[in-house]
This record gives sequence, C-alpha cells and structure tokens, in this order.
Amino acid sequence: MSGYEHHEVEGGAALKMWTKGVAVDDGAITQMENVAKLPIIHNHVAAMPDCHWGMGATVGSVIPTKGAIIPAAVGVDIGCGMMAWKLTLSAKNLPDNLGTVRSDIERAVPHGFVSTKGRARKGGWQVVPNSVGSRWRNLEQRYQSILDKHPKIAHKGPAHQLGSLGTGNHFIEICLDESDAVWVMLHSGSRGPGNIIGRYFIAKAKEDMRHHISNLPDKNLAYLTEGTEHFDDYVEALLWAQDYAWENRQAMMDAVLRVLRNHLAPFQIGDMAVNCHHNYAVVENHFGADIWVTRKGAVRARKGDLGIIPGSMGTGSFIVRGKGNADSFCSCSHGAGRAMSRSEARRRITVADHMKATAGIECRKDSGVIDESPAAYKDISSVISAQGDLIEVVHKLRQVVNVKG
Repeated sequence: MSGYEHHEVEGGAALKMWTKGVAVDDGAITQMENVAKLPIIHNHVAAMPDCHWGMGATVGSVIPTKGAIIPAAVGVDIGCGMMAWKLTLSAKNLPDNLGTVRSDIERAVPHGFVSTKGRARKGGWQVVPNSVGSRWRNLEQRYQSILDKHPKIAHKGPAHQLGSLGTGNHFIEICLDESDAVWVMLHSGSRGPGNIIGRYFIAKAKEDMRHHISNLPDKNLAYLTEGTEHFDDYVEALLWAQDYAWENRQAMMDAVLRVLRNHLAPFQIGDMAVNCHHNYAVVENHFGADIWVTRKGAVRARKGDLGIIPGSMGTGSFIVRGKGNADSFCSCSHGAGRAMSRSEARRRITVADHMKATAGIECRKDSGVIDESPAAYKDISSVISAQGDLIEVVHKLRQVVNVKG
C-alpha cells in the first residue's frame, strides 16, 4: 500500500502527496496544481509532508521537468541544506553551563546582521580568514567566468560571506542522540551570492517568456528551456551556487569544531557525517528519462542516502536513511514545515510561550526569534510518520545549544 494520496489535476499531471495526518494549506495545493499544469512536467509532482506555500513554488515539493528548469522553483537560497557530524564525545563531556560555548560559536561564525569588532561585519567577515580564503580560491575562477557574461550578478563580497550563517531559519546546533553522543548540526545555503543569482535568472526567465507568460498559471513559473543561452548560463551559475553553499557549510563546521576543541576534551569526528542540499536542481533518471529534478525544500533519499530532517529550535531533529521510493523521485521532507507564516507567528506567540517551548536549551529567548519558535512549525512526529515509505529513522537528535542569525 502506497504512503501517498493521489490528487488529480484537471489539465495537468497528478500530485502524489505524502501528507496523511499532516495539515496542508490550500495555497500550497493551488501552487502545486499550477506547477502540475506546466507542459514541461515529467510524470507527476511529489508533495512532501512538510509542504507549505512558498515564494515561487511550494516549499516541500519535488518538481521533475523535461528540458527546462523553473528558476523561481529553485528559489533564491540556492543550495540551502543541512550538515551534521557525530563526534566521539558524550553528554558527560559537556559543561553544565553551555552559555560560553554558544557565545563563542556566535563570535566564531558571522551570523544574522551582527557585527563583531575585528571579525564580522553585518553577518560576513570583515577580514576573510585564511581557512575561508582557501575555500574561496576553489570557487573564484568559475565565479569570474559567470560574471564575465552576466556582470549584474556580482556580489560585493562573496568571499566575505563564505562560512557565514545568515538569518531566518538558518541555525547551528550542538545536539545529543538517543545514546547521548554529541553531534554538531547546521543549516545554511549560498548566502548573498546565491540570492543575486536566483533573482537575476528568475527575471531572465520572465523576460524570455514575455510573449507566453500570460499562458502560465502563475508568472513566477516562467522557465528556461534547454538549448537557449540563458538556460546554459543559469545552469552554470546554479551549479556554482550549490558548490558555494556546500563549501559554506564546511567552513562553518570547521569554525564550530575549533570552538569545541577549546572547550571540550580531545575528540575526533565519529562514524557518521551528512551534508545534503534541500533547495537545488540536478539531472537524474526517473521513469525512464533523464530529467531535471528540482527539490524545493526536499532531500534526496535514494536507497541508503543519509539525510537530515530538522524539527524546530525546540523539538529536535532526525538523521534518516532513504528507501529509494521511485514515486517520490527518491526524496523526503527537509524539515517539519511551517504551520504559521512569520507575521502570524509574531502575532500569536509570546516571548513567555517561546521560553517555555525552549526550556533547557541554550538559545535566544528574545522577541527577535519568535517567528522561529517551535509553535510556528508543524508537529515533526507527524511529518516523520507520514513518510514511512520514504525513509527510516537512524537517529533522533535533541539540541542543547542553538545559534540563530
């Protein structure tokens, strides 16, 4: 018996929705129906249990396209994803007071729009550290090649944002698993450089389809077609931004581990490490064809693939292993998914509510993170239960330190 609900779309491909027991807002369903009506869709559209309305396309959807990519479906946080490393430490190796650990991580990793004298300026490096500079050198030549063709994509300081966290739902955590083993986990993407690339090519797609855009169910679903100049240039920039995001997470992980080596007993990297995108596009073979798969808030879950599904800053996260379910295009959810918009969360959740929901966790307790409070998200247990035929749970993590931008 399949774990998905089949949803027919008049004049379009079907939706396969892994949403049993999880509420889905009407806006998200309408968005996915609009995607399913596009002539470039291959077979069907898959909805993950964390799906909710998003800019451009539904967050928590898997969009398979033939000979084309929808830049707004990939979005502007290109390559956003998760990283988690298990350490050879246990809960007993952690200090009773984790406040200093948290503040030292906040000093070591530029985050939000916080400035740290001599180190960080508005969430980026004031002076790029050598360790980050060496990573940037691996990306710089390709970036310049992209700028030669599209100078408007240029970011004023791409090296200065490499190894920085950003804002919103991005975070760094120290976690414990069910055996009390220590993990470091973080969530971020391609920062300002990726954002500019995304916005630029969303606009190019709309320009290229200006004579046909009125035929689209939503102008944000303008797509670039294989064989055109802008398609090739977008793919080049997209793949670069995804690599930048990957290096960004690696650089942050290095910085966090340096902090922990100053505070904790000597340790090594343990037997499990995961680094996975959940906002990206890639060529894969599904249902007999090589196609572009855009995972807009979804994780690749081929048989044996390790993935990360975070809940919220108060409810813990899951390390999962993919089952390779073909109907989901070998995918699973990327988190719990929002139950409230950010503005609604700020209206409905109080600081007292937030403090209660994050009791025992060393994290921000102020009004600036109310829109990230656990109540703003769907119940992670229900989200995990709804995708039992997509993944198996390997570890459940509970955070003891959380750093937000």
